[in-house]
Amino acid sequence: MEFSEIIYEKSNHVATVTLNRPTKLNAYSEVMVHEILAALADARDDDETRAVIITGAGRGFCSGGDISRDFEYPARYRGHRMEAMLEMRENMHQLVTFLRRFDKPTIAAVNGPAVAGGLTLALCCDFRIAGESARLGDTSLKFALIPDEGGAYLFPKYMGLERALKMSLFSEVYSAREAKELGLVTEVVPDEELMQTARRWAERLAAGPPIAIRMTKRMMYKQQTMDLENALEDAALAIMVTNYCDDVKEGTAAFHEKRPPEFKGK
Repeated sequence: MEFSEIIYEKSNHVATVTLNRPTKLNAYSEVMVHEILAALADARDDDETRAVIITGAGRGFCSGGDISRDFEYPARYRGHRMEAMLEMRENMHQLVTFLRRFDKPTIAAVNGPAVAGGLTLALCCDFRIAGESARLGDTSLKFALIPDEGGAYLFPKYMGLERALKMSLFSEVYSAREAKELGLVTEVVPDEELMQTARRWAERLAAGPPIAIRMTKRMMYKQQTMDLENALEDAALAIMVTNYCDDVKEGTAAFHEKRPPEFKGK
């Protein structure tokens, strides 16, 4: 696959998607969004890929949508009464939905500003590891815009409604450590250790039992909207998949033989 606005690499069961518009702090464009979607689809369909890292080139993670275009919508939408809605639905909303449905572990390695839609992108990942110089927040209202990429839903999920309102309505941007205290970041590390740490986490996840990891992730996200009885029923159905995998036999054998397991995802 050839990409112009991202870099896509795979090694040792880990795929890395690097947003590659550094002169614009990796502000997303329509091209970038569709390239990320293509890379993630490849990672999803590749059984050798077991975890994904998303990061940014240069000094930014993602500064949100690229507003330098002065809101000129692509020709296929232009002039339509719902051009703004159609563009969002068919672009960034597709990426947000795809990532939330993606059942392999994802890590956002936040190497710089992650604001507005960039923060939403990071929150769509399972974990957010931030370098000490990273800054996270919502600056949408500075431009009289709204958190329309999914932020109005995700921000309160991670930091609570009152804090999310304060961040968005006052256009606040936080240091990495402040963001961790607010629930937006999983771990903060020195800048020079960011990718090494993200890689270590990803490879540890990749060494785990792939099917059980994917089922556990799906269960935890899905069961957030269930009551306990339905959650237990969902778990009972899930073990009809996991308990009959060869990886269960391998895990048990490795325990008794006092050796690291070698999970195959079968």
